[in-house]
Amino acid sequence: MAEVIPTKRHFFITKPLLCNMIAVVTGSNKGIGLEICRQLASKGVLVVLTARDEERGLEAVKSLKVSGFSDVVFHQLDVVDDLNSNMFRQPQQVNNAGVLGSGVKAEDRKNFSYSVEDHLTEALIPILEQSSSARIVNVSSTLGKLKFILNEKAKKELGDVDGLTEEKVEKLVEDFLEDVKNDLVETKHWPPLFSAYIVSKAALNAYTRILAKKYPKIATNAVCPGFTNTDINDSTGIFTVEEAARGPVMLALLPDQQRPSGCFFFQTEMSTF
Repeated sequence: MAEVIPTKRHFFITKPLLCNMIAVVTGSNKGIGLEICRQLASKGVLVVLTARDEERGLEAVKSLKVSGFSDVVFHQLDVVDDLNSNMFRQPQQVNNAGVLGSGVKAEDRKNFSYSVEDHLTEALIPILEQSSSARIVNVSSTLGKLKFILNEKAKKELGDVDGLTEEKVEKLVEDFLEDVKNDLVETKHWPPLFSAYIVSKAALNAYTRILAKKYPKIATNAVCPGFTNTDINDSTGIFTVEEAARGPVMLALLPDQQRPSGCFFFQTEMSTF
């Protein structure tokens, strides 16, 4: 059996030989996630669409089936549900966990995507390593590039590829959250606008590089889908969800002989961190 195991911000893929692929996509009842489901299904992948809200998830599956994609099923999944977050420990289960962290302003919480997702990934690694062709694709943003990190200490640590560790990234995130709590964002030279979003994406990018180095058998990359027209930005984006999903899907389905690792992509083109 093959699996694509995504989270709201990233997904994981295993692709054994002689088997059909199974894609489990979390947070996918709308927007880019739903379009990723649609495009994977169009490639002959069996898709497990997940969402926190059962009604919305079932409605999303229904919409795909009406469009002709019959191999799509629904599984309810809450990324912050402790009970659910333990389910993935059973080999046949897929799960996700995330914590926003204290000290982030209420309006920023929804944008703080990097947290204990790394612990979830580590827990899933044994499953991924059973495959001879595993993938991890982190959905990130160009705003997480190092040029947008004004805090010199953070920029130096995140840019030190050889010295990067999960502990260093977690400590950096904790320091940022503490500075937010103490109203020191400007003083400590963190990004003045969209600070939580930028720092979380920079941390996710760093974690991508850590995983690529730590698990060379698994192709691990980050991709920015572009500023996409969804309800998250009040439909002000310039790219369609169809355009946005192409990069993640491309990286998920690249043949083994074309599998980069530890790289950053803008949509379908390789870029820099």
